[in-house]
Amino acid sequence: MAVKVFIEREIEEGRELDIYNSLIKLRARAMRSHGYISGETLISYDNPRRYLVVSTWNSFEDWKRWAESDERKAIEAEISNYLKSPPKISVYRYDLGI
Repeated sequence: MAVKVFIEREIEEGRELDIYNSLIKLRARAMRSHGYISGETLISYDNPRRYLVVSTWNSFEDWKRWAESDERKAIEAEISNYLKSPPKISVYRYDLGI
């Protein structure tokens, strides 16, 4: 079953170009990962340093495989240098499981 992954990040002031480049790199690599469907990056109107990345995956297992990959971890380590706090990750499924 498909899932949506929401990753909220708040970046340090002045790091907009750094985070933009890193998120582009992360998405490009994710697109080659098994199960990736789509993704988008949103910036908060209320706080332009708050970013929300939304991605869709064929299954939770596909997301988990990517999330635990060395490739993703390396890029996330780079991104962590630009953040005010650790990212908040939430995963949602489409059905009610009933």
